[in-house]
Amino acid sequence: MIAFKLAFRNLIGAGLRTWLNVFVLSMSYVIIIWQQGLLDGFNQQALRDMTDWEIGQGQYWHPQYDPYDPFTLEESHAPLPDVLLNAPADRAVAPILIVQGTLYPQGRMQAVILKGIEPDQTVLSLPTADLQTDISEIPILIGTRMAKSTNLARGDVVTIRWRDTNGMFDAAEAKVVGLMKTNVPTVDQGQIWLPLARLQTMMQMPRKATLIVTGQGTEGVPPLPNWVFKDRAFLSKDLTDMIQMKKVSGAITYAILLSLALLAIFDTQVLAIFRRRREIGTLIALGMTRNAVIRLFTLEGAMHGVLASLAAAAYGIPLLSLQAMRGLAMPEAANSFGMAMGARMFPVYSVGLVTGTTAIVLIAVTVVSFLPARHIARLNPTDAIKGKLS
Repeated sequence: MIAFKLAFRNLIGAGLRTWLNVFVLSMSYVIIIWQQGLLDGFNQQALRDMTDWEIGQGQYWHPQYDPYDPFTLEESHAPLPDVLLNAPADRAVAPILIVQGTLYPQGRMQAVILKGIEPDQTVLSLPTADLQTDISEIPILIGTRMAKSTNLARGDVVTIRWRDTNGMFDAAEAKVVGLMKTNVPTVDQGQIWLPLARLQTMMQMPRKATLIVTGQGTEGVPPLPNWVFKDRAFLSKDLTDMIQMKKVSGAITYAILLSLALLAIFDTQVLAIFRRRREIGTLIALGMTRNAVIRLFTLEGAMHGVLASLAAAAYGIPLLSLQAMRGLAMPEAANSFGMAMGARMFPVYSVGLVTGTTAIVLIAVTVVSFLPARHIARLNPTDAIKGKLS
């Protein structure tokens, strides 16, 4: 207890130098936690949006389907398995038929992907209920990004051309019956959604699909012949890989911020030992062991971390809490990244993140404070009292 009181008194007695170190170290606390929380928030939000809008609880793919190779779409379709078509009501599935097509907005030609889905599906958050209409044209649903690139709006009529399973080309008028705003560009850009039965008729592919999105209640479905199941880990691999890359760059920033703060602590300890050599020699001459003096100076340095954590909590908790509630506005250019990124990003500050960061910084500060204090063990008390360093 005496060591704590003496260390605290010496720390407060240092005046402005102590508070500058505490402020710099507290900034490191806040910035590190903010950066890691923003990455965690983006990860959780993007994965949640992808699950709700695109991947569900997993998907059954046709063996030849490759989302990165449009040439596989001509052959990647098969009859829907009866085990899913006759499934009970609590087993939600959403078959999707994917084919290539051409759109002619305002006399221009644009290649698109036609996706047929049942209007009454409940697996994905797509507003497919808009497709339940009796109009003579083909009802289509597009996203806001697609509407912007094609200059289409709700109620517009546009020509669509496709080639059916027999290789015959056909075309028809389609009407935009719904616009959807989503954070997931992979269900928006270059894609047109229409009723599954209508697309099957257009393509002459009765009861066929390219993939089957599964929802709640399908965990116990056995493997389906001629279909390959892809779980959520596989379907979100691109997202998780990008998050890991961002975490590596975040770790570099983490190390730079922490190194700058620790450098200030190290310099302070070196300067304190140099300026207080008479005090050190007096303490040793009065009977305090060298190890006790080393512990005293190490404790003084470690208390910088404690004071910095209290200062960081004083102004960091209100600031970070406010941003966690209001989010961070993202620029419009973020929509072109190809990832599920909302208009606002909401950081997530977990207990593990806060306690882990605090523990790492406190340990690092203690180690950095101990390194220059080791020099005290080699001091000669007589020389130290005279103001010399041996």
